[in-house]
Amino acid sequence: QVQLVESGGGLVQPGGSLRLSCTASGFTLGNYCIGWFRQAPGKEREGVSSISSGNSSTYYTDSVKGRFTVSRDNAKNTVYLQMNNLKLEDTAVYYCAAGVLGKGACSRRRHEMFGYWGRGTQVTVSS
Repeated sequence: QVQLVESGGGLVQPGGSLRLSCTASGFTLGNYCIGWFRQAPGKEREGVSSISSGNSSTYYTDSVKGRFTVSRDNAKNTVYLQMNNLKLEDTAVYYCAAGVLGKGACSRRRHEMFGYWGRGTQVTVSS
């Protein structure tokens, strides 16, 4: 059964860090573009970061550049999102998704292009 499971969310103070994990079962993550998306209450889903298959090129939306780092561990079939210097506006449910995408499409992170989705993990940044 194809499944993506996110973990690592929680409550953190502004300036703190969290590392999200996205673990796959039923397929090999390394063969897919993996995207991280987030959705805050009352807001549209936003593509935050992505990592391509193959040479693992990485992409970020401007608001998280320099603070978030996406990486993959193919041996663990897991993709990570390291989030540093978290801000109040980073509060959201974070989802990972997988898609068979070339680098261009992977960098654009259009959510309709991703075929597999996890159920999300809540990240709350609050003082």
